[in-house]
Amino acid sequence: MINPNGQPLEIWGGIECTINRVGHRYCDQVERSGHYGRLSDLDAVAALGVKTVRYPALWEQVMPHGPTSAFWGHTDKALEKLRDLGVTPIVGLLHHGSGPFSTQLLDPKFSPAFSDYAAAFAARYPWVRHYTPINEPLTTARFSALYGHWFPHHRNDRSFVTALVNQCRAVVEGMRRIRETTPDAQLIQTEDAGSTRGTAPLAEQVAFENDRRWLSFDLISGGVNDAHRLWHYLLSNGASPADLDWLAAHALIPDIIGLNYYVTSDRFLDDRVDRYPLVVPGGNGRQRYVDVDAAHVPRLGIRGHRAMLDAAWRRYRVPLAITEAHLGCTREEQMRWLMDAWHGAEEARAEGVDVRAVTTWAMLGSWDWDSLVTVSDGHYEPGAFDVRSGRPRPTAIATVVSELATGCVPSHPVLAVPGWWQRTSKAVAPSGNRPLLITGSRGTLGRAFVEICAARGVAVVALSRRELDISNPDAVRAAVRAWRPWAIVNAAGYVNVDQAERETSSCRRANTVGPAILAAVCRRDRLRLLTFSSDLVFDGASGRPYLETDVVSPLNVYGRTKAEAERRVLALDPASLVIRTSAFFGPWDQYNLLTVALRTIRDGRIYRAASDLTVSPTYLPDLVNVSLDLLIDGAQGIWHLANAGSFTWAEFATVAARAAGVDDQLVEACDASALGLAARRPRYSVLGTEHGLLLPPLEDAIARYARDLEPRVMVGARWPKKRVPPSHRLACTTAPNEYGAAGSQTQELSGDWN
Repeated sequence: MINPNGQPLEIWGGIECTINRVGHRYCDQVERSGHYGRLSDLDAVAALGVKTVRYPALWEQVMPHGPTSAFWGHTDKALEKLRDLGVTPIVGLLHHGSGPFSTQLLDPKFSPAFSDYAAAFAARYPWVRHYTPINEPLTTARFSALYGHWFPHHRNDRSFVTALVNQCRAVVEGMRRIRETTPDAQLIQTEDAGSTRGTAPLAEQVAFENDRRWLSFDLISGGVNDAHRLWHYLLSNGASPADLDWLAAHALIPDIIGLNYYVTSDRFLDDRVDRYPLVVPGGNGRQRYVDVDAAHVPRLGIRGHRAMLDAAWRRYRVPLAITEAHLGCTREEQMRWLMDAWHGAEEARAEGVDVRAVTTWAMLGSWDWDSLVTVSDGHYEPGAFDVRSGRPRPTAIATVVSELATGCVPSHPVLAVPGWWQRTSKAVAPSGNRPLLITGSRGTLGRAFVEICAARGVAVVALSRRELDISNPDAVRAAVRAWRPWAIVNAAGYVNVDQAERETSSCRRANTVGPAILAAVCRRDRLRLLTFSSDLVFDGASGRPYLETDVVSPLNVYGRTKAEAERRVLALDPASLVIRTSAFFGPWDQYNLLTVALRTIRDGRIYRAASDLTVSPTYLPDLVNVSLDLLIDGAQGIWHLANAGSFTWAEFATVAARAAGVDDQLVEACDASALGLAARRPRYSVLGTEHGLLLPPLEDAIARYARDLEPRVMVGARWPKKRVPPSHRLACTTAPNEYGAAGSQTQELSGDWN
């Protein structure tokens, strides 16, 4: 679609580059991504067809101790590479930061010091024409000086106003200095674009919030005078008339207004605090209320990208861009959010709004935004690339970006379903949607896929072993013709490791022949296949965690059938995804080792567990969620998925007993030989990975399992701020106040693998 300026809507990219300060510690997102030492990331970005990238050259990183300490090495190489690639950088000079140690947001010298850096940058790179001198000055002032999350950790309106005015003045002064070198330099000024609604008694506060959200744009563009609704608020909280007059006299109209819009940007204020027992109330000194994200308020929801763009256009009549579109969630919801932004921009353009671009943000992912980057817990949200392995792996978002960049309509089947912020029902019927076909749907693994797909809005056809015998090629082909799936998840198999020693043919038919037939059909019909293998393909001789490329050497029949299945599946269909995992435990299975152990202990009986077998138990919801993400991404080959860490079985039962609040003294450690197991087990079968650790630590998984032993899926865990990370078991969560096993011979997979 062509907009009023005669150009098609563009897809831009962005590198999450926050350098925020908490106390005396700086958190550098670019450093955590590894990008400083991996400029090949820019080749990967350019290969998607992206021609414009928001790129950092941040003050704290380049001049950590003032102008005499300037380090331009990385910036020189990166900007030169972007120029060689034909990619236009929109350079950011400060991103949620407070400057080097020598200054901070409340310092009267902050603005002149920043403008000196801007001038030095422009002098070194006079060819750079696009700038976001300071990203989201209003948001940074709120989080640093009003809510106290970041340095200087103030919590009052006077500090907030000072921090905001200082940043806005720095933008104006910085651009003036830049234009002394590059007269045609353009300002792309960004800010969070959320709006506020609320209950009737809070109408005045709601109005104030909605006026305040535009304040950085108003100050920079000279729109704040004695007629402005917040004029008296600013003056009464420390802004001097001279500062406001200076900004009005040096009005700087952005060339493009950049709107950063998240699923939790829209807020709802409610004075009925008793309705929100898990949310800490806030207030304005006169009224007590909660501030919650509108996305989870029944019959309310978010206003959406189109409404956000319309509001900014009516107010400023300046070209617009969505400069951050990101959702920390499961992969299909991330894709849906990006497409929601794209469609919103197209709809606005159709009505005459001058929207230039949509920016897929956090292309290399981001860290710890679930805690507002106040702690370093290692919580990672992938973007167009996942960099946890040390190499950027394209996700399904990268495919969407590439399709948009080349004028194609993204067509992944999961995009046919609205995002969770728009869905009115939990389950998605396969009718009208190409489904995911799940085999072995009545086993533990199959049931988990059905549950989690329903919550994630992924249409499925779930077939039990009796409904589809995967070792029958005619039955498999008929099922594919009938349901037209886009992918198959094989959750069927023979699971009793000891019984397999006696029933070799049954085990092989279920674990080897069936997956091979699925692979042949998937290759013929160009479908994706996800099937599961086991840590029992290894012999335990290694003294370190096993990697995907390690040679297999199974000790028992079950392991041999899995190893043979891996070889045959990948030979028949190299695009298949084969996930090796360990014995899993979860909230939906009453027969996995951990559930049996806790039930035994609760009954006051001794539970015996091997102390000489070391494994990496895996939390089933984590396994399923990440497996689905990889399947949607189009990942292929062998992957190891297990929660980070390892235990002997006795240690595992002991730690779980403590987490569940039962008597861990009833766990009796013994040698495996005392348990009468028919099949040999490797003494050490811990799974490592060459793809990066994708699952949370094992201790974290055990704690979550112990908190929620009921067989249900939880949606709506509490997370702070505007980005919505994946919950511990499921898709997307809300944000609170921004203030402050025995079985039959052949059955669906259960947790009784070892």
